[in-house]
Amino acid sequence: MNLPVLDAVEVRVLGALIEKELATPDYYPLSLNALTNACNQLSNRDPVVTYSETEVSRALDRLRDQHLAFVLSGGENRVAKSGHKATETLGLERAALAALAVLLLRGPQTAGEIRNRSGRLHEFADLTAAQATIDALAARPIPLVARLPRRPGEKESRYAHLLSRPVELPAHDQLIPAVPAPCPPSDASARLSALETELATLKHEMTDLRQQLANFRRQFE
Repeated sequence: MNLPVLDAVEVRVLGALIEKELATPDYYPLSLNALTNACNQLSNRDPVVTYSETEVSRALDRLRDQHLAFVLSGGENRVAKSGHKATETLGLERAALAALAVLLLRGPQTAGEIRNRSGRLHEFADLTAAQATIDALAARPIPLVARLPRRPGEKESRYAHLLSRPVELPAHDQLIPAVPAPCPPSDASARLSALETELATLKHEMTDLRQQLANFRRQFE
């Protein structure tokens, strides 16, 4: 089975459906209005978005085509209700669903962040249990999760889901070290390379900070 390649709206819709099934099963499946509100909520989301019901509906249709969502209508359902099929299509149990939902809704996370932020969805006994679930998702014949290179100064690795492209895939033999190796004073080329790496890292961190600031400002608009 090839992994589906989802766009940003599809990623948010799938993540919201999984989250609501695990966290509030009494209110699941979701109406289009409830699903749109779940996608656009201000808490537990990064980035914060403002998708319209039309955008969510179209994303839902595309997820149905990829066997990742369903819609119930007629009978006792006065309003059409939507749910996810990640359990069946991707072959996931509750712990894995919870970890995947956090990554879909919040972007790259460390194992500790995944454990702490999935409490309403699944209670991992400890960090080791969360790490084991993440490792299992990454070790599948077709991985659902990848470990990202650690940026300078980071102590823990972050993980990203592989249901969208492009994704920052790690090269196992070229992982960025937590602390750049010192360059010999006489090696001008090596020093230049180290400076270029540091500059690229600073640019990436500045982009992250700008996005976080924009997300924060949107909460007060």
